[in-house]
Amino acid sequence: MGFSERVDAFQRRHRWAALPVAVVYKFIDDQGTYLAALLAYYGFVSLFPLLLLGVTVLGYVLHDDPAAQQAVLSSALRNVPVIGDQIRDNVQTLGGSVTGLVVGVVVAVYGALGVTHAAQHALDQVWAVPKAERASIGLAYGRGALIVLLVGLGVLLTAALSAAATTAGAITGLGAFSRGVATLAGLLVNIALFLLAYHLLTARRNRLRDRWIGAVAAGVSWQVLLSIGTWLVHTRLQGASATYGLFGIVLGLLGWLYLAASIFVLCAELDAVLARRLHPRSLMSMYPEDRDTTAADRRAYASYAESERQKDFQSVDVSFTEDEPR
Repeated sequence: MGFSERVDAFQRRHRWAALPVAVVYKFIDDQGTYLAALLAYYGFVSLFPLLLLGVTVLGYVLHDDPAAQQAVLSSALRNVPVIGDQIRDNVQTLGGSVTGLVVGVVVAVYGALGVTHAAQHALDQVWAVPKAERASIGLAYGRGALIVLLVGLGVLLTAALSAAATTAGAITGLGAFSRGVATLAGLLVNIALFLLAYHLLTARRNRLRDRWIGAVAAGVSWQVLLSIGTWLVHTRLQGASATYGLFGIVLGLLGWLYLAASIFVLCAELDAVLARRLHPRSLMSMYPEDRDTTAADRRAYASYAESERQKDFQSVDVSFTEDEPR
């Protein structure tokens, strides 16, 4: 038995090794890099208009209270990657603008619904939902609008918790403890939002308990990514905007969004692999000539074929010419 066969046999016997292999293989099978790129594109298109819309709304709502404007703005922008500090440091006063409001609403709605539509496509691909069973255009955009509303409420809630924790820390002198409480509360809100997104944006209704592991992993990964991004901006990228200008900021933002989208897709793959028992996989299953497939390999390949069903009255049967795997 060669080295690769020994490694393959080892990972098949040990779930802790087989599970990540299966998740990565399914990510590759589903062309996860392209799904993440599509999410990152629409995220980039929607981010700036959403910020413009938020700043304009704050200008209307908190017109007579500049201190409250800056407090809310700082709390909300702390979770915006790469450009959050730039906006917070350069926006001194917020004034409501009808033009800004109209432009922000139109472009933000287009971009935000594009994100949710791309997320629905990605999750349907991950869960191998047949094309005949996927949501219609109207239903897809309706679900997308609901998710946009929930995410907006989640961002406002996180900003309010952060502002309250900062104020409490200044009053009590327990700044570090207050920041820790705010981070934990934000983490719980993020996990809840990921759980709702994974559950509502997939055409095939699964149980919530089949989604929570991916939601927790996505929420924790998101928080870690935010922390790493904040650390890099404050320690490694100081002065980068002055050196590379807007080009460097845009590239950094696109890279961050792509990482976030990849986390979203990977954590959804984790749920699908666990719920549909798509592990262990053969290490050589990526090669068409590999015949030492596992039962999980065959379940995965059968689901990929079934997901191409275009009509309600169409049926797809999958068979393998080799004997059943052990």
